[in-house]
Amino acid sequence: MSTSKVTYQGNLRCNNEHLKSGNGYVTDAPIDNNGKGEAFSPTDTVATGLANCMLTVMGIKANAMDVNMDGATAMVTKIMDTNPRRISKIEVVLEMPAGIDSKSQKILENTGNTCPVHYSLHPDIEKDITFNWG
Repeated sequence: MSTSKVTYQGNLRCNNEHLKSGNGYVTDAPIDNNGKGEAFSPTDTVATGLANCMLTVMGIKANAMDVNMDGATAMVTKIMDTNPRRISKIEVVLEMPAGIDSKSQKILENTGNTCPVHYSLHPDIEKDITFNWG
């Protein structure tokens, strides 16, 4: 069964639908690649997906350890290269809540750094991950 349906809307915009839930979002080409930049670009979704995956698997692990990481955030910066045009680096800065002991911090950091998206990204993409605790 398919995961999603992507429909080209014209003007470098796609509509993306998650088939199981019906949720969706749009993507636009970025300004530096002939687009309007009015929504996430496809490469933005890849970079943002890394942070989403990290926080999700960390949340699963935190729940199993009875640790509350509600309110954790991640700021994502995507850096592009030109020849060929591709993502060359993704920077993720995670702001984690206070009150989590150092042993749990190390477990959660390892969990985030071994998430499926991290392993799925091409090894040439540099990943600069920073964890700020409390």
